[in-house]
Amino acid sequence: MAPRKKLKSAPPVTESTTVHDLPDSLLQHVLSFLPAQAAVRTCVLARRWRHLWRSTTGLRIVGLDDEENAQVQDLRKFVEHLLMLRERTDLESVEMKFHSCSDDEKPYVNLWIRFSVICKVRVLTLHILEADYLPLDDLPLVSRHLKTLDLCGLLLQKTFLDFASCPALENLKMNDCKINGWKISSLSLKHFSITTCFSDLDCRLNISTPGLVSLKLDGFSGKTPFLENMPLLQTACVNLGIGCEDVCLNYNYGIFCGANKNGCGNCLSKNDGRSDCVLLGGISSAKHLELISKLGKFIFTRDLNCRPTFSKLNTLLLNEYWCEAPDLGPLACILQNSPVLEKLTLQLFSKGPDHKVEMKGSYIPMEGPSAISEHLNMVEIKCNVVDEKILKVLKLLSAFNIRFGFL
Repeated sequence: MAPRKKLKSAPPVTESTTVHDLPDSLLQHVLSFLPAQAAVRTCVLARRWRHLWRSTTGLRIVGLDDEENAQVQDLRKFVEHLLMLRERTDLESVEMKFHSCSDDEKPYVNLWIRFSVICKVRVLTLHILEADYLPLDDLPLVSRHLKTLDLCGLLLQKTFLDFASCPALENLKMNDCKINGWKISSLSLKHFSITTCFSDLDCRLNISTPGLVSLKLDGFSGKTPFLENMPLLQTACVNLGIGCEDVCLNYNYGIFCGANKNGCGNCLSKNDGRSDCVLLGGISSAKHLELISKLGKFIFTRDLNCRPTFSKLNTLLLNEYWCEAPDLGPLACILQNSPVLEKLTLQLFSKGPDHKVEMKGSYIPMEGPSAISEHLNMVEIKCNVVDEKILKVLKLLSAFNIRFGFL
């Protein structure tokens, strides 16, 4: 009898998974990443897709294919129908980005913001790319759910800037906005970025955010904002750019006219009503600081006269502003008032990351009490050339028992 042939085993059965096998909730989440126009167009794919767009977890009211030149007037009718027909489900995020907005269309944008709040939005983004500064309604923003607010190209007025009615707000970004109020306040805010904004008011903008963990204040035009105490602050980056109005009119190679009777109008101005620190007092609890300023701005130097103590400061980055005074007083002062400093970076007369010269040093313990932190185990100097100004800095640091080597 001929031997039996072995039967070949059947291939394993595999289940194919397509997009149509996904649950509705996941499909609605995916649709949230599309521009709203594209999300609505999916209704023609199949009977099941007909109403998915009505309950997406997010709305992106932007130009189709993310075009940056979207106009409010081109999207207004579409958005009106969209908001009228969609379900009143909660929204995780709403993103609105327009190139410009005419006076006639401003009420519609404000209305869309209020609609988002009614739908319990958690992340709200509104960008107007052309600098017409769209005025938001001067009404308080009231939401128990809003966690992140990202604003660009807007006019922000007094009442709107009080976020007491947004107890969950933790992240706030303001970029290229005109601030027409005297105070920004929030008890819940943890992360705050305010970049290239400006105020033309005579008084200083007060920032009252006692729960803040990180702060970025970069390129503010007008009077430097006054920072109230931030005891929980971990990281702060402050850059007083060319638009800062706190400039000494008689500035001369690191020397400010200060409070002398012949001082300039800016240095002698008392219209901020303050004799204490404007910036450094509020951020003195931070562990990581970047303090950058154009030459001739007097706020940092004036603040140091109040002798703030940076009791938790571990890492510090400074630019040449701190080394311009003939006696290098600002640099010496901040080192002497940072008792636990571990790393100091001086970025002098050059912009990174391609510095031609880099030097590294550290504190060498000596007998007797130290004038600066004994924990200072890393000091970096980044510059393009070792000239007389750099040698003066090296001499000061050497007096504090800091020794260097070249890289």
